[in-house]
Amino acid sequence: MKPIRLISGFLTVGVWTLASRILGFVRDAMILAFLGTGPAYEAFVVAFRLPNMFRRFFAEGAFNMAFIPMFSRKLETGEDAGGFAEEAMAGLASVLIALTLAAQAGMPWLIWGLASGFAGQEQFALSVEFGRITFPYILFISLAALLSGVLNATGRFAAAAAAPVLLNVMVIGGMAAAALAGVDVARALIWTIPVAGVAQFALVWIVAARAGFALRPRRPRLTPELKRLVAIAVPAALAGGVVQVNLLVGQQVASYFDRAVGWLFAADRLYQLPLGVVGIAIGVVLLPDLSRRLAARDDTGGRDALSRAAEVSLALTVPAAVALVVIPLPLVSVLFERGATTRTDSIAIALAVAIYGLGLPAFVLQKILQPVFFAREDTRTPFRYALVAMVVNAVLAIGLAPLIGWIAPAIATSAAGWAMAGLLAIGARRFGDVARFDARLHGRIWRICAASAIMGAALWGLARALEGALFAAGWRYPALAVLVLAGMAVYFAAGQAIGAFRLAEFRAALSRRGAR
Repeated sequence: MKPIRLISGFLTVGVWTLASRILGFVRDAMILAFLGTGPAYEAFVVAFRLPNMFRRFFAEGAFNMAFIPMFSRKLETGEDAGGFAEEAMAGLASVLIALTLAAQAGMPWLIWGLASGFAGQEQFALSVEFGRITFPYILFISLAALLSGVLNATGRFAAAAAAPVLLNVMVIGGMAAAALAGVDVARALIWTIPVAGVAQFALVWIVAARAGFALRPRRPRLTPELKRLVAIAVPAALAGGVVQVNLLVGQQVASYFDRAVGWLFAADRLYQLPLGVVGIAIGVVLLPDLSRRLAARDDTGGRDALSRAAEVSLALTVPAAVALVVIPLPLVSVLFERGATTRTDSIAIALAVAIYGLGLPAFVLQKILQPVFFAREDTRTPFRYALVAMVVNAVLAIGLAPLIGWIAPAIATSAAGWAMAGLLAIGARRFGDVARFDARLHGRIWRICAASAIMGAALWGLARALEGALFAAGWRYPALAVLVLAGMAVYFAAGQAIGAFRLAEFRAALSRRGAR
């Protein structure tokens, strides 16, 4: 995949991810408007996080990190990639079915493990009920993730990136219908989630079938290839488990503070927008590309792909991080403050957003650097680094909570993110030049930071000037639009002027994407 094709693939995934995240904002704003940050909302947060936690553990986080390099190599060498994918799907499905049945029986203990501070409160019983409804989502979304890996490895990014849009469309529609019908919005929301999982699986299966990979159910067998897949996936699963332990520690700490679980979840949704559009998108495109290049022994092309991925990612992530730190309250107020969500909620969420913003570049760097290891089927090293990050997270979250309260988990998350990114950068050096950023990136990164600083100063001054309009009913929406558009204009103008990037490169990638 040439650099322009790499950027084109990134833009394809990024555009669909952006659409999903925008709809996700609409979804989250509706949920907060209908439920506020009270017991029903906190129960939804815990219940929805449960299948998503296991999904990242089994599918996107671990299984696909092992599956995609092996599948890509089979494609490159002309082996039976389709048969291998069917074996992998059969094995994954059998594990997930067993896990789902076990979770249904042990749901109260799972909820206690996620949020023991809910014990004896209304949130606990609701979380158990909601968790049992949502958990089957993991089966369908994990199988959809495997099929997405097949599509990504063949250079077909659109359908896999578009699938999450279905979830948000269906949830928004379900809540709107429930509100119009006068029925329980919270339960309509919860029941829509597993139905959306079935729809996402159906979408990617149909597209994969049209691409020549109509994967059929088969009896699971522990073949030599599947044994190798498991051997590679287990360390990645353990690393994914460490990440989920970090989330668990943060949620446990937050569950002992009133409304903190909801505040941190809402803040997480906001900073996940740039992380999803940039970091996840570039990771999805980069892993199969690096795997193919390594199979073809193209180290020069691998280094160029890695550097261009980092260049594009940081050019979009650093200014996003600055914006989250400089203007969090206007963003949160306009996006979430309505209905049952109050100004007090907005102030708390904005504080968490600013802290998460400080860690955003680290989270994106992880998405760029991890494929360097996974493309070589090295999942053990990232696991060891994840253990160190877990210790950093736990020590800070638990140790700071008695001193500074509910915001400690956010500080711990960002600090652990930087620890993980630093360890990955140091560890990747052993792979030689293919894992080192080139001179062009080294020359541009400081210019990207300078352009972002100029934009941050402009945003701060403009936010002060528009302060009255940003918090006035009816005016806050156009005022925020002016603020965001002005910030983008300043950043791109400054970046172009000082050589942080060349807009012609983005136009070339967009032209290629349009031609495809």
